[in-house]
Amino acid sequence: MAIIDEKVLWASADKLRGSIGASDYMHIVLGLIFLKYISDRFEEKYAQLVEEGDGFENDKDEYISEHIFWVPEKARWNYVSTFSKQEEIGQKLDEAFIEIEKENEELKGILPKIYSSSTVDKRRLGELIDLFSNQLETTGEGDFMGQVYEYFMNKFARSLGQAGGEFYTPRCIVKLLVKMIQPLNGRVYDPCCGSGGMFVQAADFVKAHQGNVDKISVYGQELNSVTWKLAKMNLAIRGIDANLGDAPGDTFHDDKHKAQRFDYILANPPFNISDYGQPSLLEDPRWIYDIPPVGNANYAWIQHMYSKLAPKGIAGFVLANGSLSTTSKQEYNIRKGMLEDGVIDCIITLPDKLFYTTGIPVSLWFVRKNKTSKDVLFIDARNLGEMIDRKVRELKEEDLELITTTYYKWLKNDNYVDKKGFCKSATLEEIREADYTLVPGRYVGIDDSNKMSEEEIDAEIKKLSQELLDLFEENKQLEEKVKEILKQNL
Repeated sequence: MAIIDEKVLWASADKLRGSIGASDYMHIVLGLIFLKYISDRFEEKYAQLVEEGDGFENDKDEYISEHIFWVPEKARWNYVSTFSKQEEIGQKLDEAFIEIEKENEELKGILPKIYSSSTVDKRRLGELIDLFSNQLETTGEGDFMGQVYEYFMNKFARSLGQAGGEFYTPRCIVKLLVKMIQPLNGRVYDPCCGSGGMFVQAADFVKAHQGNVDKISVYGQELNSVTWKLAKMNLAIRGIDANLGDAPGDTFHDDKHKAQRFDYILANPPFNISDYGQPSLLEDPRWIYDIPPVGNANYAWIQHMYSKLAPKGIAGFVLANGSLSTTSKQEYNIRKGMLEDGVIDCIITLPDKLFYTTGIPVSLWFVRKNKTSKDVLFIDARNLGEMIDRKVRELKEEDLELITTTYYKWLKNDNYVDKKGFCKSATLEEIREADYTLVPGRYVGIDDSNKMSEEEIDAEIKKLSQELLDLFEENKQLEEKVKEILKQNL
């Protein structure tokens, strides 16, 4: 499979930039890539069946069995693209998506039908289709579409600001969450699933460990209707069967999986939501430790996720750092109760600048049912990662390995040792003495292993003093030379 240069992918969005809003061209571009992808996959399988000569090329089941969508003849890219230079191209695209939805139940109601809109420049749309026809090769392994989606989610998150962040969690954070909880077999849940990135990484993790993706069941929920559709499309092209509810919905007020309990929970809830409808949830059974405060949903998310865990389940999720030590009475009570019950497993503070859309510092929480110990592992990872451009940092593969190896050594009692400035296994008594704060820096301390002795400090001062004197002397000599030159010109 030939993978198109990323610059060409971004240039495809640029073809529409300026003629419509950024959020609209995101959906236009991704919709076209989706159509091209499923058409190419269909045509590839169709040609294979024709070559085999058994007459099954029009048997829908032959395609469904391999997670290939049935694409009607007038919805296929090769047909639609012939109208690229005609004004009716928008109408043809909308009709194509309508026909595809009729033939594929899992896509019903989620594909974009926005191309015939008067706000879409048909000339630019046609140029975009020609660009994809000539340069976007999608046949081969199904992960191509996932890579394209990930690239665009990354780019759109940067260009759309906060709106982009609603559906994109940086890949390195998702990978770290997945590596920590290792969802190889069981039910995986994300109560605010965005575009489904947590599920994609979970499936990739299973494949990388020679597991069977069919052994994990995926459940999710998303409030934003556009993002919910993106998630359905993103997972469908990966062949990931997911139950995202019958429609978008508010997790607190319309739990789509009320009776379910899960083995693994992965989530990046929206930070510090002030109005989540607390007054109508005062008697909610999910509030095991205390009612979350009216002005911040962070601890509502924590208790919701804890309430959804199976007897041996584990949840890993992202929260703003403020949640680690807030002194609000209700939040303090919830945190204290969870620590006293021994359900908090590990806390990791992350470096800044990992998100494209917010500078809020964040941490990872890991909460586990039926822990055998009330100790908590604290990891301070704020010094890890590297800047990939002027604004964004990324955790490297070796960073992820360091963190997860440390955690599993601690979890399995396998030669784990505290490392000053990085990790500390704290007892419940130590946490009580710290008034139940979960800030890792409070426990791991500062790494002073490279601290200089008094003799070394004295030697360094003498060395720097001599260097400074030498610079003064050199400056004096240069000044004399300049004076001599100036005198000659008088």
